[in-house]
Amino acid sequence: MLENEQVDLEQCKEMIDLFLAAGFNYVDTAHGYIDGKSELAIRDFLTKRYPRESYLLTDKLTDSYFKCEEDIRPFFQSQLEACGVDYFDFYLLHAQNAQNYKKFRKCHAYETCFDLKREGKIRHVGLSFHDKAEVLDRILEENPQIEVVQIQYNYADYMDATVESKKVYEVCVRHQKPVIVMEPVKGGRLIQLPEKAQKIFDALQKDSEKHLSNASYAIRFAADPDNMVMVLSGMSNMEQMRDNLSFMTDYRHLTEEEKKAIEEVRRIFLDQNLIPCTSCHYCVEENHCPKDILIPDLFSCLNGKRQFDSWNQDFYYQTVLTANGHGSASSCIKCGKCEKVCPQHLPIRDLLVDVAKEFESHKD
Repeated sequence: MLENEQVDLEQCKEMIDLFLAAGFNYVDTAHGYIDGKSELAIRDFLTKRYPRESYLLTDKLTDSYFKCEEDIRPFFQSQLEACGVDYFDFYLLHAQNAQNYKKFRKCHAYETCFDLKREGKIRHVGLSFHDKAEVLDRILEENPQIEVVQIQYNYADYMDATVESKKVYEVCVRHQKPVIVMEPVKGGRLIQLPEKAQKIFDALQKDSEKHLSNASYAIRFAADPDNMVMVLSGMSNMEQMRDNLSFMTDYRHLTEEEKKAIEEVRRIFLDQNLIPCTSCHYCVEENHCPKDILIPDLFSCLNGKRQFDSWNQDFYYQTVLTANGHGSASSCIKCGKCEKVCPQHLPIRDLLVDVAKEFESHKD
């Protein structure tokens, strides 16, 4: 939905019109999304054009936009104004983990959000989460008023020891919290599959009249558990919108055959030694990287090389990712700022060494 670094409002209008007409109504944003353009775009393509009761709008309190308790209410009010609404249906304490939770507690962020709910400016208070299951358990124990939890959940991360999707989901169930899913296609990595994995999904459809996309298996996997109330999908164009609507409008649960196929695909992914980066870009936003290294893009480049062994990855690395003033992997100064904000807790500094070995060791 970006055209020359600007939001393509006309395409957004077409997409939201189709989305609402199909019976869907949940829209998610945050102040930092699309370099601050997301909230304003939502005002222009959605809230100005539709009655307030026709959609559910979610926004978030991100720790980089407040330093103390007194900052929270003015920031919240600016979000309402940017989106062009008087209240948010859901307001999430954003990207909670063991470290930033301390700041949210110190600044009474949870209490402020609960107060805003009592004032009618928030309908439901929740949190989005990136950490171990035990951390979420503690947060929910200390804040039982939380109504919903947004978690990373997809078939690649389901049993992952770092993300702990399954364990985190089980904590939500234990605390009787409905779940909103983010990253169901893992930043797009579950769309373009290795050839061996693609053959598994293709075999499911050899006698079928209706073609199902790779996204359909990933999103339906995320939607299948009983406690899931919403699955978010970052749709960038009308083609993706139509595809998602094709299998979610008349939703059907995964068959046993499909579940078995997904498990086989998961094993193939795990055997590839890929970097589990979801391209959230937290590591490069807000001046976290002093060398302006496009960290997620470099990781994606290495994953692509490992998956497909294509010369395109080398070309892309040299001519796009490390051009125009962007740092190469070897320019990392090991400051560690990126690792402090990484939701996946990746050892980014060590991984950049791997990237440099792959793409820079053969330079003339």
